[in-house]
Amino acid sequence: MKILRTRAASVSRQGLCTALLVASLTTAAVGASPPHNAADAGDPAPGPGNPQRLPHGSPNLALPDLVPPPGTPGAPGPGTPDGGPDKATGIPATALAAYKNAEKIAKEQWPDCHVPWELIAGIGKVESDHGGMGGGLRTDGSSAKPIIGPPLTGEKFALVRDTDGGRYDGDRQFDHAVGPMQFIPSTWQAYAADGRGTGQKDPNNIFDAAAGTARYLCAGGLDLSKPADVEKAVLRYNSSRDYLNTVLAWMRTYQNGGGGAVSDVPVGSPPGGTTLPTIPTVPTVPTVPTTPSRPTPGNTTPSTPKPNPKPKPDQNKPGDKDKPGGDKGKPGDHKPTASRLERRGDKELTAEAGQKFGPLTVRALTADGKPVTGTRVQFEVIGDDGPSFPNGPIITAATGKDGLVTVKGLTAGNTPGTYTVRATIGDRSSTHVDFTAVVTKPKPPQADKIVRIGNTPLSANAGDPFDPITIEADADGEPLANVKFTATVLEGDKAAKTGPYFKDGDKRPRTWTFTTGDDGRVDLKTLVADGRKGTFTLLLTTENDVRLSLKLIVTPKPGEPSGSGTPSDKSTGKGDKGAKGAPKKAPATPSAGSSPSPKATRTKG
Repeated sequence: MKILRTRAASVSRQGLCTALLVASLTTAAVGASPPHNAADAGDPAPGPGNPQRLPHGSPNLALPDLVPPPGTPGAPGPGTPDGGPDKATGIPATALAAYKNAEKIAKEQWPDCHVPWELIAGIGKVESDHGGMGGGLRTDGSSAKPIIGPPLTGEKFALVRDTDGGRYDGDRQFDHAVGPMQFIPSTWQAYAADGRGTGQKDPNNIFDAAAGTARYLCAGGLDLSKPADVEKAVLRYNSSRDYLNTVLAWMRTYQNGGGGAVSDVPVGSPPGGTTLPTIPTVPTVPTVPTTPSRPTPGNTTPSTPKPNPKPKPDQNKPGDKDKPGGDKGKPGDHKPTASRLERRGDKELTAEAGQKFGPLTVRALTADGKPVTGTRVQFEVIGDDGPSFPNGPIITAATGKDGLVTVKGLTAGNTPGTYTVRATIGDRSSTHVDFTAVVTKPKPPQADKIVRIGNTPLSANAGDPFDPITIEADADGEPLANVKFTATVLEGDKAAKTGPYFKDGDKRPRTWTFTTGDDGRVDLKTLVADGRKGTFTLLLTTENDVRLSLKLIVTPKPGEPSGSGTPSDKSTGKGDKGAKGAPKKAPATPSAGSSPSPKATRTKG
């Protein structure tokens, strides 16, 4: 692979100090612009996963030969060769017209952005030598040869799998940076612009590409009269500090009217660094790629391009739109490109903290509503401390033959709340659809069994308290804390209106709610027998309907007659006294005060 020195090596000119390369952005103003309100954000800013900022050319700003793979669009257009460079700046006349036209479009469409044409020109210089890497420009804005970057296979450069079906770069396996401004196809699809007023948006034409660059730099409401915003804008084009410094050096050179005779100064050299010979514009000689879709990096032997198979005439021309009918498998046909997503199923999903949500499904569609196969869709959780996919907040998957893609494994975090899960085509935020993920508090712990600790009979004389009652809730054989249950006194199968009650001051409630402690146990509130004698039931019921019934026996006081008896206080109002002369019954052996035996077993009463 032939290397044209480095991009930085074409930065300096006679009298241009390398200090420009390392000048602080915080102390240099891009240009005077009036105060304004930048609230109109226009296009959304590219997301952090945008591949444009990733390495898509040789490291250290080196420019490899740009080899058009077989089937690449961009045959020579009808235009005539450019008339030559501008004398003041050294920029080819067609490129200079495109940069100034892009500035004009930006003033009309994004008036709060203040992007100078010199900044666009700086990027054009570093990316393709103003189209010179394609053998020069024609007056219509096309280049003599397509300017196609190396395949982004993840080996030497970033990994970016195909997003355009080979429409712009001729490769259906991996993306390449394309055109004089070197746009990644997915970035171009999100920020494409018509710089000629023809209705076409072609990244291989410098008028369209320069207008798209202005749109991309202005996205997210940036104000390029502010140095900090300039830094953000240029670094989103390429996240290299050397790249940033080089672009700014060329921008300032053009602003000062220079740029004609240019010498080389390596990026990072100290002030007064070595001056190198000017690098002339060298037409690139294509090499023969080893595979139809991947040019061979490192091949330095010039040769005549031999595309295999040979593309048919009038196919894959720049600016052509996808033919209707999608990918029919015919040679030269474009695979349809998805332009929007459609949500399938429910918009809102709910899961308890720590539990999994249901699947999320979207469909990728063309502009005319046809499903698209093989579209990479990114699902991303917006916000912190929210749900997560198995490997983090982002997951990517490709659509199937019906254009549908479903992802699973979204798990709720521990913080209840409402979160957004955003699906986009790649990282193109303009294509997003949202899901709402609601994380709820976990349900209270649920027991599968409740037992009484101890097995002594629950018996009390009328008017006396029962022995203390301790209850334990279990789950899978282990005590369970924070289990709520309700205790109700029954007579027969109905709630008792008389009989044993819970002591609560002057009140006599026969229903009470309890919650087990950290040890899974709870002592019930004191249960007292009233004057009604007989057998009752204490029914314990958890919130998930686990039940335990305990038998309560109320016996007469010592000296009172036995029998089911209706309390005599119904007539006297003075308590439950037995009939005169009735033989006294021996008092029952009291159980009050006894504590559960250490050897007591659990029983359901």
